[in-house]
Amino acid sequence: MTLGLIGRTLGMTQLFSRDGEAIPITVIEAGPCPVVQIKGKKKEGYNALQLGFLPKKTDKASKPLQGHFKKSGTSAFYFLKEFKVDDISSYQLGQEIHLEIFRVGQKVTVTGTSKGKGFSGGMKRWGFRGGPGSHGSTRHRAPGSIGSSAFPSRVFKGKNLPGHQGAATVTIENLEIVDIKPDKNLLFLKGSVPGKKNGMVIIKPSNKVPANLAVKK
Repeated sequence: MTLGLIGRTLGMTQLFSRDGEAIPITVIEAGPCPVVQIKGKKKEGYNALQLGFLPKKTDKASKPLQGHFKKSGTSAFYFLKEFKVDDISSYQLGQEIHLEIFRVGQKVTVTGTSKGKGFSGGMKRWGFRGGPGSHGSTRHRAPGSIGSSAFPSRVFKGKNLPGHQGAATVTIENLEIVDIKPDKNLLFLKGSVPGKKNGMVIIKPSNKVPANLAVKK
């Protein structure tokens, strides 16, 4: 139960270390994220904060959401995300959450939606080798046999077959924060994150890294 931020990817660049190594960097605009709703154990059964990101005109939101935003005293937002927290007593409606909750060198987990690639065949989707390329073959990119004959006379669940590729929720763990620019709401992460440019991502502190290794000393 850790508080995070909502952001959007701006693109990738690179930095050079003192040893001359090129480090791939993803630039993310993260926050500020106002608190739109506070949920407590007495009413909802758990403690959580609903944060908003990327303001929009109020009349662009649906009527129910307009009332929802009016209660919090904030403007309307394109994105809403709920974060479970241990204690809600120190938060208020309309309070903005900034990049100050992160530190340089900290490990974070980023969740986003991967690029959609439409319907893809087995060779592109799963890396199949394909059929013979000559001698009159007509099975160049076909997947080939996918099941047994008499037994079990069916295709097993999970079989790698052609189908819709991408457009799935993907989580990348233990990405290192290289730099933070709070005045511009910019977060610089080492490595790539799922999704396309301007895609929404969720950034949370990684919970699979020991506390003494989360921040380099």
